[in-house]
Amino acid sequence: MKILITGGAGFIGSHLTDRLIGDGHEVFAVDDLSTGSIKNIRQHNKNRRFQLIVDTILNESLMAEMVSTCDQIYHLAAAVGVKLIMNRPVETLETNVKGTEMVLTIANKYKKKVLIASTSEVYGKIMNGNGSPPLKEDADRLMGSTTKRRWAYACSKAFDEFLALAYYEEKRLPVIIARLFNTVGPRQTGQYGMVLPNFVQKALIGKPIIIYGDGSQSRSFTHIADVVEALVKLMDAPQAVGQVINVGNKEEITIQDLALMVKEMTASTSEIEHITYDRAYGPGFEDMQRRSPDITKLKNLIGYEPRNDLRSIVQSVIDYYL
Repeated sequence: MKILITGGAGFIGSHLTDRLIGDGHEVFAVDDLSTGSIKNIRQHNKNRRFQLIVDTILNESLMAEMVSTCDQIYHLAAAVGVKLIMNRPVETLETNVKGTEMVLTIANKYKKKVLIASTSEVYGKIMNGNGSPPLKEDADRLMGSTTKRRWAYACSKAFDEFLALAYYEEKRLPVIIARLFNTVGPRQTGQYGMVLPNFVQKALIGKPIIIYGDGSQSRSFTHIADVVEALVKLMDAPQAVGQVINVGNKEEITIQDLALMVKEMTASTSEIEHITYDRAYGPGFEDMQRRSPDITKLKNLIGYEPRNDLRSIVQSVIDYYL
C-alpha cells in the first residue's frame, strides 16, 4: 500500500517508517523537522519506496494531494515534550488542533482510514495513586486550570480525540485513536524534556542526573518497537475502528529509581540532583504522581503483549548514545 505518516521523521514516525517499508509498503512522510530529524530517516535516502516531504501539515493543498494518493494515514505530527509546550504554547495548540482538523477533514473527503496518535496526557490530574487501578480508556479526566499552560497539550490532544470520534460517529470516517504512554527507545531526544534520554546522556558524560520534584512520581515506559507493533496491528484490525485504545506497558518505576537504574547500568559517577518544578518550568507547574495504563482492550483487540522489559528498554537507549 501507499501510506502517509505525518511526523514521519520524528522519533515514533521514523521507526514506523522502518517497519512499514520493511513490510513492503510505500511510505510518504510529511514533517516540518521542528522536532523530527533527517538523521532519523537517512537509512531510506536511496529507497524508491520512501519520500520525505519537508513541509507543515497545515499546508492544505499538499495534504490534499498526499491523502488522496495514499491508502492509509498515520497522524503522528504534534508538538510534544514538556519544555516545548511550556516555551511555545501557541505552536502546541495550532499544530495539534489545526493539524488534526486538517487531516480529518481531508481524510473524510476521500474516506481514507486514519490512525490518530494521542497521549496519556489526556487523563490530566486524575488520581491514579498507589492502590488505585490502572487507567482505562473510559476513565474520567481531570484537567488543570487554563492559566497553567502545562495543560495546553493535554487539552489539545483531548480535542483531537473528540474531533476524531465525531468524524467516525457522524461521517463514518474509519478512525482509530491510539493513546500512547511514555514511549522510549533509540532516536528519542532529550531536547524537549524526555526523561530517559536526558538521564542516559548525563550519566554517560558524568554530569548530574537532574530529577524534577522529589522523584516519587512513577511512570510506565514502553519500547518503541512494541508501540510500532501495536500501531500497525491496530491499523489492520477492523474491530479497532471507532475505538480509543491505550498503548503502553504496565511495568512501573519511580523517576528516582529510574535514575538509579540508569546510573547503575552505565556505571556512571554522576550525582543525582533534585530541583523544584518551579525552578525548571516556572511558578505553578503541576505534574501527575502516577500514570499506568490498563491495556486489556489492546490485548483483546490484537493479542498485544509488550516484549521489552524496562532494563532492556534502558539498555537500548544507552547503546544508542554510546
